[in-house]
Amino acid sequence: MSIAIAIDGPAGAGKSTIARAAAKHLGYIYVDTGAMYRAIGLYCIRKGVLPTDTDAVVSLLDEISVSLARDEEGNQLIILCGEDVSAFIRTEEVSMAASRVSAIPQVRAFLLSLQRDMAKEYNVIMDGRDIGTVVLPDAKVKIFLTASAEIRARRRYDELVAKGENVVYDDVLADVIERDNNDMNRPIAPLKPAEDSIIVDTSELDLQQSIDLLVSTIEENSK
Repeated sequence: MSIAIAIDGPAGAGKSTIARAAAKHLGYIYVDTGAMYRAIGLYCIRKGVLPTDTDAVVSLLDEISVSLARDEEGNQLIILCGEDVSAFIRTEEVSMAASRVSAIPQVRAFLLSLQRDMAKEYNVIMDGRDIGTVVLPDAKVKIFLTASAEIRARRRYDELVAKGENVVYDDVLADVIERDNNDMNRPIAPLKPAEDSIIVDTSELDLQQSIDLLVSTIEENSK
């Protein structure tokens, strides 16, 4: 029987990086559900459709296909309509679009069955905004991974600067706060810890310490 680990938390908490490393250490399949929403957000941008225009976004779903693949090193790739778009979904514009489209019930339903099927077939560590509350409510372990808004903004700022992007820290912080507000107050599957979640705060931890804490938390609670 497969084992599912649900990792939820706000934008910029390092869920993808930390959960990916933990999955590799534990021999689980890593599933980044946020990348799926980013792919849909990217598709809307490319089609000139506002992610806040629910009817227009929903009308695109019939022509969208989203799947996951892995490269030779085991890294997750996000495939949008047959194209590997992994390199195009981490911009601030796509991030905000993803936040908007993820509030649309039809978009969530569109991706839900794919996410659940993965958990049935493999031992997975799946991260997102509502994994423990909606997608995998029966997950073996549920973790809410978080950090302060200021720390998350600083991490995101450093990441973007390292990529050569011209950004201002205060703008990144404003985006983080706005996305938190969007995610926590959307009417469908708002961001919140599941009642039986374990809160893991990485504000004062470096990357390796965060990975070690996540791995030990999973190991201690999945026996």
